[in-house]
Amino acid sequence: MNHSRGDLGWSTVLLELDIGVLEPCDDRELCLERRLWRHRTTVGQQCTKTLVPGGAEQTFKFSLFHKCYMERPTRQRTRTPEQTQTADEEVLCPECESGNIITDADQGELVCEDCGLVLDERQIDRGPEWRAFNHSERQSKSRVGAPITETMHDRGLTTTIDWKDKDAYGRSLSSEKRSQMHRLRKWQERIRTKDAGERNLQFALSEVDRMASALGVPRSVREVASVIYRRALSEDLIRGRSIEGVATSALYAACRQEGIPRSLDEVAEVSRVPQKEIGRTYRYISQELSLELRPVDPKQFVPRFASALGLSEEVQNKATEIIDVSAEQGLLSGKSPTGFAAAAIYAASLLCNEKKTQREVADVAQVTEVTIRNRYQEQIEAMGIR
Repeated sequence: MNHSRGDLGWSTVLLELDIGVLEPCDDRELCLERRLWRHRTTVGQQCTKTLVPGGAEQTFKFSLFHKCYMERPTRQRTRTPEQTQTADEEVLCPECESGNIITDADQGELVCEDCGLVLDERQIDRGPEWRAFNHSERQSKSRVGAPITETMHDRGLTTTIDWKDKDAYGRSLSSEKRSQMHRLRKWQERIRTKDAGERNLQFALSEVDRMASALGVPRSVREVASVIYRRALSEDLIRGRSIEGVATSALYAACRQEGIPRSLDEVAEVSRVPQKEIGRTYRYISQELSLELRPVDPKQFVPRFASALGLSEEVQNKATEIIDVSAEQGLLSGKSPTGFAAAAIYAASLLCNEKKTQREVADVAQVTEVTIRNRYQEQIEAMGIR
């Protein structure tokens, strides 16, 4: 008979366990209690076992022991792999040969979930010695710095001297100490870069961060762009090209690789180099670094353009349908994805009675009205609408 942790009733069940012969012990009941504890018998059962310690047959009954075990506060066991085992080794239970081993973080034990045998106890807790219940407490109690990042030339492994002229207790520094900290702060900024290569890398990564902030792309895109620029630097692809051009090309490649819809015109607006140079440098580094970049899907621009125009969800779905039908007929090949998406949104707004002018759509998509009219006629014919 099985009993869950929420059962309130108690029943008397004959439980037979192969406990074996007890070790020499002054207190046989305590010794038997330890054996029963290691086997984790079903909660709420009255255990009756006949043992033969020292040749004399004795019978022990333990129902109070299981009641105490039931009332002990426990936390939910987490399924974590044993840290002392390597990745290719599998921990098996020596009794039932089951691989379903769980770690009880509350008790520090390694337990077989099938038979309940405790494989290891008194494990080392490798977590922090402090407790925190929210993000602010974890931030205040943590004694480690920020994680390593590729967006900084030294990967964040540096020392920063705070600009506040106060000591650890919040008291203001004297004039002599303030001037000393000013000199230390100035020399700290100088020695962060040891040569011209690191200074150029620092400038390039700062440009990537500036343009990424202006475009509003997530942190992951900045990390990928920094990695692409570092690869181009290690392959000596920057020689003969401007640092800003390679940095902008790396950011545009990162946006395409991460699926963030940003056109080349939008990237060129926040850059300090011409669009033609960005495109030429982008094609060069993508070919030399073998970047596997798929063609841009026009459907990625639909939500952003529709949101800027204040269109409903119905218009977005209709524009997506128009793009799918047109792409199946091969009309997307060789066309600008932004112009194709803008024409689909214009056509969908007319079909859903949420009319927008070609000028309004062209301003949001940064294309010309002629492009919208040409793509609009092709899409209408593909949809079979007259």
